[in-house]
Amino acid sequence: MSGRLTAGLVVLGALVAGAVLGLVLVAPAGPSPPPPVVPAQPASVPPFSLPASDADVAATNVLANAIVDAIKRGDATEFGRLTCEPQTSQALARLQSQWDAAGPLTVTLAGPPNVAGDSAGVTVHVEGAGGRKDTPFPMHRENGRWCVPG
Repeated sequence: MSGRLTAGLVVLGALVAGAVLGLVLVAPAGPSPPPPVVPAQPASVPPFSLPASDADVAATNVLANAIVDAIKRGDATEFGRLTCEPQTSQALARLQSQWDAAGPLTVTLAGPPNVAGDSAGVTVHVEGAGGRKDTPFPMHRENGRWCVPG
């Protein structure tokens, strides 16, 4: 072996040994702590969004409570007034038939609406003879009015 190659290998070995020794000295004793837990954002709210205005919070709360009221009363016509697009009489009749068949329902909001710009969402909790279900309802602002898309 040449002198240069031997010197290079010695230097490389010293660097590797120094790196290992540095890691051993810097590493904490015992198991490392778990990373901090960051609460997940609801799916309907993008991260780093600006806070919703008081007017949007109030308007989406009114819409969310109107959704709950329409379901609670089993009033498909009233629910149809909450949608962004007019509903056909057949679609409203199908919805009314489903609600009539379900019987009395207990309907509540699972939490406040999540507002992000012109979109929002709320989860409605429904309990009846057939069981219980949490249903997400998207909300959208169109022409200055909050409504249920679809």
